Amino acid sequence: MLTTSTRQKTCDLATLAIDLIDQAGCEYGDIRFCTYRNQTLHAHDHSLSHLTDHQKSGFGVRVLLKGAWGFAASYRQTPEELIRMVNLAIEIAKGSRLCQQNPVRLVPVKAYQDTYITPIKIDPFSIPISEKANLLLTINDRLLQYQEQGIRKANSYLQFNQENKLFASTEGSLIEQTIYRSYSGYRCTAVANGDAQSRSYERPPLNLGYEHIDQTDLLSQIERVAEEALEKVYAPKGPSGIQSTLILKPTNLYLTIHESVGHPTELDRVYGYESNFAGTSFATTDQLGTLQYAAPWINFKCDRTQPAGRSTIGYDDEGVPSQEWYVVKEGILVDYLTDRETAYRLGKSSSKGCAFADSWSSLPMVRIPNLGLEPGPIGGSHTATLAEMIADTKEGILIDGIGSFSIDQQRRNFQFGGDGFWQIKNGKIVGMLKDVTYHAMTTDFWNQVDAIGPASEWQQCGTNMCGKGEPLQIAQMTHACVPVRVQNINIGG
Repeated sequence: MLTTSTRQKTCDLATLAIDLIDQAGCEYGDIRFCTYRNQTLHAHDHSLSHLTDHQKSGFGVRVLLKGAWGFAASYRQTPEELIRMVNLAIEIAKGSRLCQQNPVRLVPVKAYQDTYITPIKIDPFSIPISEKANLLLTINDRLLQYQEQGIRKANSYLQFNQENKLFASTEGSLIEQTIYRSYSGYRCTAVANGDAQSRSYERPPLNLGYEHIDQTDLLSQIERVAEEALEKVYAPKGPSGIQSTLILKPTNLYLTIHESVGHPTELDRVYGYESNFAGTSFATTDQLGTLQYAAPWINFKCDRTQPAGRSTIGYDDEGVPSQEWYVVKEGILVDYLTDRETAYRLGKSSSKGCAFADSWSSLPMVRIPNLGLEPGPIGGSHTATLAEMIADTKEGILIDGIGSFSIDQQRRNFQFGGDGFWQIKNGKIVGMLKDVTYHAMTTDFWNQVDAIGPASEWQQCGTNMCGKGEPLQIAQMTHACVPVRVQNINIGG
């Protein structure tokens, strides 16, 4: 939260900006004052290898003049600089009109005067650096107790973020938000048998305070992670050039959801406004309401109100309140991820609130919200626990964690790896594998899911490093999901 004096100064600047934008005859305008604090600690083996704790702040002004966008930003938060940036944004909008084919139009949004703060129990920045460093070194020391068996490297990390944002618009909104985010994990590498293999564990990135850094949980997983790294380095390589049944844990499935459902349903990517980082999308608007994206028992739901979700906020960067909606309902593509501009082009009456900028100096763009796979209903014909899926599989592979991945320029064809792999035979896990990859066409993959986990196995996995745009912007989101079983998937090759 801003101090009272700082908030008043910022509100005065925001009022000045909005008045200037209105006086210039713009159809719309907004301003964001943002302050970001980021703290990261990394430990490598027996030493703290990386420590940053920095803060940056500034403001960005966006105007829509005669159907064209203009944007300007600065770190100097003074009346003189603000006036200069508003005028610059207006001049840029005038220049943009010279090469613009179609004018920008926006769906309406109500005016909001509100405050949102991430509910936390412990401010992560109140914990001494020494305590955090000692936790990481303790983790590494315990991992390296397996050095004689073959563990050669240990790495651990902690990441904390605080974002303060004040948003004002010509619609009449004045919204102040404070977002907290926490993340931790570790990795060890076994070297033996002429090979090197790693295993990882993380407390997933979530919008929580230091209470998310559960030391008991982190320390209790060390023995398992080290032993699995050692087993993995001696394990046989996975099969290649065959089809197999896959059982995917949420720790692996979330990235598949991210790449094959999240990005293809970003409406700016569908329209071709955005084509960096794996291109546009096959899920075009002429297929809305008809495309059999997944099996009829599959539902993908967006929810920016999800407690602790990595993209959970009160409002997006256009002042649109957070909400929830389906993008795939009973297997059918039913909606997209939109901001006010793309929603208007689609013919919708309102935005889904997906506009986000990663900095005061960045333009908002459509970003994936919390997007998850709904659990199977109790008693559903395709609902099964992870244990039941394994017991019901004659031959297959169980995958945990994420590895390498790639996807084509329309998000049709993908390949994913993982971090841990186990061979299943006659309903039992018979040992680890290594170097397994699976690949499929997006709609084939999701239509071949024949079992999904119940709500009791729902996990909030996700990413804090989703890149999009040029210049690059980074966003974060949760892909809460359950285990699934998928039939006849290509392995390796």
